[in-house]
Amino acid sequence: MPEGHTLHRLARDHSKLLAGGRVKVSSPQGRFESGAVLLDGKILKSVEAYGKHIYYIFSGSKVLHIHLGLYGKFHLYKSPPPPPRGAVRVRLIGKTHAIDLNGPNQCKVLSSSEFVESKSRIGDDPLRADADPERVWARIHKSKKPIGILLLDQSIIAGIGNIFRAEILFLLQIYPSRPGISVTRVEFDELWKTSVRLLEIGVKYNQIITVPLNDTKKPVRNLSIGERLWIYKKKFCPRCLSQPNSWLLGNRKMYACERCQV
Repeated sequence: MPEGHTLHRLARDHSKLLAGGRVKVSSPQGRFESGAVLLDGKILKSVEAYGKHIYYIFSGSKVLHIHLGLYGKFHLYKSPPPPPRGAVRVRLIGKTHAIDLNGPNQCKVLSSSEFVESKSRIGDDPLRADADPERVWARIHKSKKPIGILLLDQSIIAGIGNIFRAEILFLLQIYPSRPGISVTRVEFDELWKTSVRLLEIGVKYNQIITVPLNDTKKPVRNLSIGERLWIYKKKFCPRCLSQPNSWLLGNRKMYACERCQV
C-alpha cells in the first residue's frame, strides 16, 4: 500500500496538471457511473492529500475521495488519452492531460459536510502544515499499545506505513514493542521531526529514502530498495551486523535490531 509521501506527490502533480479547468469525468468500467455524472464538466479547484487519502475538490461543493488500498493505481496520459486499459474506475480528462484510476479501495463523491467528516477520522499528517503533533503526543503517551502498532494507526498519525515505521524506529533506536506510554517527550519530538524529514524526502524523490543521501555513491534514481533503507527486509543490521528480528506487529511484518534498538 502506498505510504503518505506517494499520495502527497500525486496530489501535487495532479493539481498542477488538472486544477483550474473543467474536467471530463467518466467511469469506463461502469462502477462509478453515478458519481461521474455528479462531477463531469465541473471545475477542479484543487487536489489535497491527508495521509493515505486523496481528495479532488470540485466546484459545486463536490469532492472526489480516493483511497488506493493495496491495488489502486493511477495512470497518466496526455490528452486525448488512449482507449481505457483494464477496469478503469474513473477517468479524468483535462485540457492537456488525463488520469485513469484502476482498482481503488475507496472511490466516492462527498458533499462538503461529508468531506469534513472524512478528514476528521484521519490522524495528523506530518506533511501537512495544519498538523498538530501535540494531538499525536497526547494519544501515544497515554497508550499501552506498542509504538510499532501506534505508528500504523492512521487515526493517530497519518501517512506512515510499514516501511517508514521500521526505518524511523531504527533511526531513533526505539524497539517497536515498547508501549507508547514508555516513549519520552524527547523521543517523541525526534520521532515527529524524523517523520516530517523522511516523508518530505519521499515526496521530493518519489521514493522512500532513509539513508543519508551524501553517503550514496549512485544517483538516487539508480538506488535499489536495499540501498535506500537501513533495516527493512535486511539480513544484517548495518550498524552491529547482527541478524535483525522480524515478526508480525499490527498484522504487518516488522523488522528491528535487538542490539541497536533499546
